[in-house]
Amino acid sequence: MTGPSAVAATGRRFGDRVADHVAARESQIVLGLDPDPSRLWPGSGEGVPADGPPAARAAAAVAAHCRAVIAAVAPAVVAVKPQLACFERLGAPGRAALGAAVEAAHEHGLLVLADGKRGDIDVSATAYAQSLVGTTPTPYGDVPGLGADALTAAPYMGVDTIDSLLAVTRPAGAGVFVLVRTSNPGAADVEDLELAGGGPLWEHVARIVDRLGEGDGAALHDVGAVVGATRPEHVARMRELMPRAVFLLPGVGAQGGRVEDLAPAWAPGPAGGLATASRSIVQAAERGGVGTPAAAARAEAERLRDAAWSLA
Repeated sequence: MTGPSAVAATGRRFGDRVADHVAARESQIVLGLDPDPSRLWPGSGEGVPADGPPAARAAAAVAAHCRAVIAAVAPAVVAVKPQLACFERLGAPGRAALGAAVEAAHEHGLLVLADGKRGDIDVSATAYAQSLVGTTPTPYGDVPGLGADALTAAPYMGVDTIDSLLAVTRPAGAGVFVLVRTSNPGAADVEDLELAGGGPLWEHVARIVDRLGEGDGAALHDVGAVVGATRPEHVARMRELMPRAVFLLPGVGAQGGRVEDLAPAWAPGPAGGLATASRSIVQAAERGGVGTPAAAARAEAERLRDAAWSLA
């Protein structure tokens, strides 16, 4: 069963669901899906019609590529993180390809973390959450959304925007990962700015994340934090500020982040940190991996899984 009904049927908070998945799969690795229609795995275009609208043909190839990648690495990962923009740029067929990727991930028992970094006023935030993890009530019946298990969110329009997301995600047993300190070089332009009261802006956001999160007892919270793996020197301080948050750790691999440098992320236990790798897994064969793209991707995902598991 996939989609919002499958999420809601669990009856468990998102932090508990993450812990369950990590324990069952013995992995904290998240497969990032950032499909580029011009750099897909060989064979992705075999079933694509010879003619038709470019968007539909490209999206069909992207969907085939994503299904192949997920099938290849699923045993070594715990979740998939589709970058929504890479699908949405293909229009309505791209949204269909995104849905196919989500369905494939759920068929393999993986969580889906929809990476769109949403953040807007209450009406828009609610619509974003309904689109990604919930349902939209209409006079014609409820319309299911994407069926993701969590979404990423930008906090810079204020706490009320996150509250609006949580009003949808919590009843669905889904999670929200708030941008705290991201992996890109330009993060320093805003996130590292010193506040008048002292400390960088990202520390203030971290305290908000900790305050908003809910979990029973020592359980992990349903509000997590996006913590860039490219700046590991911040991870210990973030863990002090957010002791029960799940850290989503992008930037491993192609961006230079190393799983071995992120040990404080797993202070709460094995599910405390989810390390994300995209190009380093999907393009492993191009980067000197051995064998087919599928075999090289699986080997790289297994290497990352073993490295992270040894720290946890």
